[in-house]
Amino acid sequence: MKIEVDVEQFARDIKAGKGISGSDGALSSLIKQLTEAALAAEIDSHLAEDLSKNRKNGYSSKTMKSSDGTFELDVPRDRNGSFEPQIVKKNQTTMSDEIEKKILSLFALGNSYTQISKHIEDIYCVDFSR
Repeated sequence: MKIEVDVEQFARDIKAGKGISGSDGALSSLIKQLTEAALAAEIDSHLAEDLSKNRKNGYSSKTMKSSDGTFELDVPRDRNGSFEPQIVKKNQTTMSDEIEKKILSLFALGNSYTQISKHIEDIYCVDFSR
């Protein structure tokens, strides 16, 4: 899996006069994209470990609040309802500053997906498939 981040949208937001951080800043779209990539890796790992015929079943959307603004987060679902996301728990609506900073710093350092997933595994004890 390759993390694709729309850096051009970030640049358009800055050119349009949006602030980098703060309420509804340009960073919120980057945080959204990176969090959704981590959630996609989590469900892939969950389904790889599940021995039943469980599979993906679309997404549910929830509004997340962060220090860098609010955004709609698409959280993947599975057919059996056994998927429990770790980076953003069920019913969680606020991103902690700690998670935001770690996700952004890993991206900013130019880490590969493998490096980012390994780091998240070490911090949150969540296994990701490579």
